Amino acid sequence: MVKRIRFRVFVAMGVAGLTWVAFTPAGAVPQAEEITATRNPLTSPSDVAAGAKTFRGHCAPCHGVNGEGGRGPNLASGVFFHGSSDVDLLNNISEGIQGTEMPGLFYSPDRVWQIVAFIRSLSAGTAAKPTADVARGAELFTSRGCRQCHRVNGEGGRLGPDLSDIGRTRSVEHLRAALVDPQADVRQRYWVVSFVDTSGKNHEGFLMNEDSYTVQFMDMNERLHSVSKSAIKGYKVEKTSRMPSFKDSLNNSDLEQLVGYLSSLRPKGGAQ
Repeated sequence: MVKRIRFRVFVAMGVAGLTWVAFTPAGAVPQAEEITATRNPLTSPSDVAAGAKTFRGHCAPCHGVNGEGGRGPNLASGVFFHGSSDVDLLNNISEGIQGTEMPGLFYSPDRVWQIVAFIRSLSAGTAAKPTADVARGAELFTSRGCRQCHRVNGEGGRLGPDLSDIGRTRSVEHLRAALVDPQADVRQRYWVVSFVDTSGKNHEGFLMNEDSYTVQFMDMNERLHSVSKSAIKGYKVEKTSRMPSFKDSLNNSDLEQLVGYLSSLRPKGGAQ
């Protein structure tokens, strides 16, 4: 069956620092471009090179320069959780993936096909995979106190990220780096706020949200609070991680077991 794919067409041109964008007029019916190919029609070496250039300019911040993964999944393995056909990849790149951090990329079909060609070229990559005892890694995860802050399949704390499918969304290299140097990539959700209230009591917790007048945070006992900034003093935000580094507390073997366990955490069923 031929799948029809619709693209929203944007024409953008930058002139002297100004960007002009052509949109479909109000009330007009947008013209959908139909792509009837079921396989990528643009797979030449020049297409792969062009796709690599676009990928590195727009996709590398999350997926790595060579698709090895980072904040986004590893794309060099040739295994894709949200569909692995050429058309699936085209749709995911063009439209984004609902429920994830993956946004849509509004380029012409030809340019997106070139990105698909580059991603396909990575499948023979040799990204390092851990040869680990997953059971030993799970023991370390518990004994080292990771469950106090992190949930896995509904069990554990909520102060840190839920790791139930971290193996699908993060590369082995990214997981290892996060264990060794957790300060290298600290999301805003895990910044720590501290202040003193009107009674002189100190408060501390993870920033959930803030505006000009209020701040919402989760304290270290996982309780949510919302306070008025006018009622506090000494307000401070630490953009650092409270997660300890395992660089010196784990030997190389145990570190690899823990990385292997984290990499094994993936949704049950389906391509992973």
